[in-house]
Amino acid sequence: MLTVLKLVLCLNGTYGLKVEDVTYPCAIGKSGVIEHKVEGDEGTPVGRFHLKNLYYRKDKFLEEPQTGLPKIEITQDLGWCDEPTHPEYNRPVTLPFDFSHEKMWREDDLYDLVIEIDHNSDPVVPGKGSAVFIHVAREGYTPTAGCIALKKEHLLEILKMVSRRVILEVKNPGIFD
Repeated sequence: MLTVLKLVLCLNGTYGLKVEDVTYPCAIGKSGVIEHKVEGDEGTPVGRFHLKNLYYRKDKFLEEPQTGLPKIEITQDLGWCDEPTHPEYNRPVTLPFDFSHEKMWREDDLYDLVIEIDHNSDPVVPGKGSAVFIHVAREGYTPTAGCIALKKEHLLEILKMVSRRVILEVKNPGIFD
């Protein structure tokens, strides 16, 4: 049974998400892997994170994605609060929302599939980072604002193998085993 997804630094200097014996290419935050995440730093945080939920765009799939994670449909009024001073910081919110937030319904397909991880969630600490997800990568695996991003096909494969018991492990490149 799958228990850990590991972010690994590959020999060619790129990153991959290792799932059992397969390493899937991925993008990470523009600032790389960082020890102390702060809102807006564009870094992918170091840590061990449980996978929580799959958010997905139902209109983009003929069949519902297969996964052991709870599934939540992304609707046009779904957002994610990234305003550190707001009580709903790093939580889903209903749009319209008068404070800083991300729109989960995107036209660029990056959030067609979004795995919520438990980074800065229990308890939420204002300013320690929000909306750190695993989601669909841009063409060419260009850097993210702190998330881990994979090809949609690879993400669909991985989703079939995961549940809330699975841990995402992110370490600094110098301490990979």
